[in-house]
Amino acid sequence: MTRTTTRRRSVGAVSAVAALALVLTACGANEQDHSATGSTGAVQQGGTLHILTSAPSINWDPATSQNLAITTLGLVERRLTAWQTNPDGSTDVVPDLATDTGTVSDDGKTWTYTLKDGVTFEDGTPITSQDVKYSVERSFAPELSGGLSYHKSLLTGGDDYAGPYDGKQLDSIETPDDKTIVFHLDSAYGDWPWIVSMPAFGAVPEDKDDVSTYTTSPVATGPYTVAETQEGTSVTLERNEAWDQATDEARTAGPDSIVFELGQDESVVAQRLIADAGEDQNAFGASFVPAAQLAQVQNDPGAKERLVTSGPGALAYLAINTEAEGLDDAAVRQAIQYAVDKQAFQVASGGAIAGDLATTLITPGIPGREEYDLYPAEPSGDPDKAKRLLADAGWKDRTLRLVVPDDAPTLAKAQAIEQGLKRAGLTVKIVSQPSDVWTQTVTQGDGSKYDLTLSSWQPDFPSANGNIQPLFASSQIGDGGYNLSRYSNADVDALIEQATQETDPDAAAGIWAQADKAILEDAPVVPLIYTKNSFLHGSKVQNFEIPDFPAYPNYLKVSLAQ
Repeated sequence: MTRTTTRRRSVGAVSAVAALALVLTACGANEQDHSATGSTGAVQQGGTLHILTSAPSINWDPATSQNLAITTLGLVERRLTAWQTNPDGSTDVVPDLATDTGTVSDDGKTWTYTLKDGVTFEDGTPITSQDVKYSVERSFAPELSGGLSYHKSLLTGGDDYAGPYDGKQLDSIETPDDKTIVFHLDSAYGDWPWIVSMPAFGAVPEDKDDVSTYTTSPVATGPYTVAETQEGTSVTLERNEAWDQATDEARTAGPDSIVFELGQDESVVAQRLIADAGEDQNAFGASFVPAAQLAQVQNDPGAKERLVTSGPGALAYLAINTEAEGLDDAAVRQAIQYAVDKQAFQVASGGAIAGDLATTLITPGIPGREEYDLYPAEPSGDPDKAKRLLADAGWKDRTLRLVVPDDAPTLAKAQAIEQGLKRAGLTVKIVSQPSDVWTQTVTQGDGSKYDLTLSSWQPDFPSANGNIQPLFASSQIGDGGYNLSRYSNADVDALIEQATQETDPDAAAGIWAQADKAILEDAPVVPLIYTKNSFLHGSKVQNFEIPDFPAYPNYLKVSLAQ
């Protein structure tokens, strides 16, 4: 699935789940049991898979893409590491272009990779370590902004580097020979093997790099090449004859060809897949099934068998601007924790099938997550307790501006939040803005234009690092960062730094869990629901798997019945 937000992705800004004032239950949907996630079985070779997406285009440039490792870009372009989704729902980092997931130095600051034998570009030219270095370097170029960029602040010298187009190299990436690439970091970083699974850590041949065309005409390293692009209509992938299955444990490459049908209306896509006629039997929808069609599917046994609902994925939350008047008092923010009607928000999101009620910041499916509830209340909240806490805090009533994107599903959710806060005596004004304006309001400037906002976040890799650091590190306030609550706590920053530098996964998980609870004690956000994503596929689609993380189908494993 192609992401269409800033480098710190906010799923809430682009969520396609329509909100209706009805309750849908998950019975009947294929709840995630990891053994029946869409006709799972042996991979059959052949046929044309159709992927129906609302996206108007596909960005194949690894420097600017935010694509997950198991979705669109991974069909065409490999990275140093990849993600392996397993039958039990877990996701592991595995070698891709590299022979292993990295060898780390004793101080945790240097990571070394060796490229596999037999990995080539689509014309058969062997991939070298210099091609990987160049791919990473070009992601620093101002001309190629917008991609996932965790590495830019981690690599030594990255803060001052502006890409290779002026002839300069990044000295912290070394290529002692054609097979070896070494990364030098400013500090230890235990999650580095996940970082090198991101798009920039693929391979781009310098002599084929054209900033103006690479978005639509990449040089393939994966099982498919981009054969044809009809602007705004479709993109067709065909087999890459130079790809060797023996070198690739992440991809099965079942279909002979894959056609992305672009610019599709999500409701129409759902209706087509419910009907399951003709080529739609060989198709799946890349977008979440809208709530209206979710209700329809419950009464259609044939479609119900082809509806796959993920486990809890992203965290939907209410961000409280901790710099705003009155909201800089933690006691007031704690009162808001009790005032919010999470159940009403869940209903507005589509009901129980849309997500489970949330109490923590680290989402289910992420290693090290600990279950707890600092603000126990009925699902509809505890307005009386909220009123008492507000009175004790000396709250002086003023209108709180709840700023949200102006799409109908988000407005319905905002109304659910407004109604809950009103019961506790809080006055809320919903301010709706076009999505791009909303993003500017909450991620740029001094934060003076909003008090509350709604968002949703799925980490970019399965580590609590991806839950905590982008949303709560003080370095992520403003300048495009997604610390929407503008939360700053030196002790939490220290925990984030400590956990980030810990190379023992179990030890790191314990520190992240400590940070999770420390943040919520300050109440900068209200966890609302852990969202679930529902997808429909045609009757001939096989191996349509959704792991615990990420809550999206693994495009790299899908095949067709022959």
